[in-house]
Amino acid sequence: MKKLSWLLLGLALLGAPAAQAQKVKTKTKGGAAMLAPGQDVRWPRAKANAWYQARPWMTGANFIPSTAINQLEMWQAATFDPTTIDKELGWAEGIGFNTMRVFLHDLAWKEDPAGFKKRLNDYLAIADKHHICTIFVFFDDCWNKGPKAGPQPAPRAGIHNSGWMQDPGDPASRDSATFVQLRPYVTDVLTSFGHDKRIALWDLYNEPGNEGKGNASLPLLRNVFAWAEAVRPDQPLSSGLWNLDLRVLNTYQALHSDVITYHNYGDGVEQQHLIEALETHGRPLLCTEYMARPRNSRFANVLPVLKKYHVAAINWGLVAGKTNTKYAWDTPLPDGSEPNEWFHEVFRPDGTPYRQDETDLIKKLTSK
Repeated sequence: MKKLSWLLLGLALLGAPAAQAQKVKTKTKGGAAMLAPGQDVRWPRAKANAWYQARPWMTGANFIPSTAINQLEMWQAATFDPTTIDKELGWAEGIGFNTMRVFLHDLAWKEDPAGFKKRLNDYLAIADKHHICTIFVFFDDCWNKGPKAGPQPAPRAGIHNSGWMQDPGDPASRDSATFVQLRPYVTDVLTSFGHDKRIALWDLYNEPGNEGKGNASLPLLRNVFAWAEAVRPDQPLSSGLWNLDLRVLNTYQALHSDVITYHNYGDGVEQQHLIEALETHGRPLLCTEYMARPRNSRFANVLPVLKKYHVAAINWGLVAGKTNTKYAWDTPLPDGSEPNEWFHEVFRPDGTPYRQDETDLIKKLTSK
């Protein structure tokens, strides 16, 4: 993580942090508007903290079944795989995980809104059976910019997230003319599931500004918050802080999130410093991405810190599979050989732990 002045993060909620994210790498059309002076449409702090205090310590992973290369392969009718989802969430339950962060995709909804929502409900039923709640993610600026419905590409050997797709992609994420097509998607899903107790949180936009987009992602960020605030589901709304250089985006995310979510791929010391800075917001903290072993972001040195401060702990990756996220962001192995150390993931495809000492620690800290 880049060095920053931790003090700035606490001043008037205007600063926001960052760690390395998945990849090193005005008034707007469509119904969004800036806050009027003195207006704050977020949950009051007391409500946000009461929501968090009523939940068990949230621990888990960013989840996609090992049989899917990306969000579309997870959610499209032809490749939706409840059998694998059930099996792998069972492994998660077995080590005490109680929360999964799961990415959606607007193209899967666009192809078949009713079928898409049925599959969301089917997923939620499986997760709930395993005593797992879900954080759903709408939009995403990471990785490949040209998503298309239908059969998805095969994994490229040894390359991290070779088939992961942005949502809505590029240039769509920069083009306000496309937003009119996205609002019905967000509104429909939030209206349909806005009272569903199996859903913990709506993460509206993953890493806005990634892939070099910078502030060009601000109009879509504004719009998705405006659309979500218009529905106002029972669950809190957020968008995770991830890059300290994107101050305009950070400010908007912090000023509109009911609870503070963030990504940090640093070690335990960096986590602690960041937590202490973000606590000045007076809102619950959820780390929705961490754990990259070769960067010294490990369960052993980070998870105890997150528990000490009662910060939700959602690592990247559960089961090694088609996403290839056991390989590092910036260290491809084109021959597909086994990396010296896995970057992400907890389990091998057969359900055995990558590292038994890690799953033993997770069990201990979750009292499983």
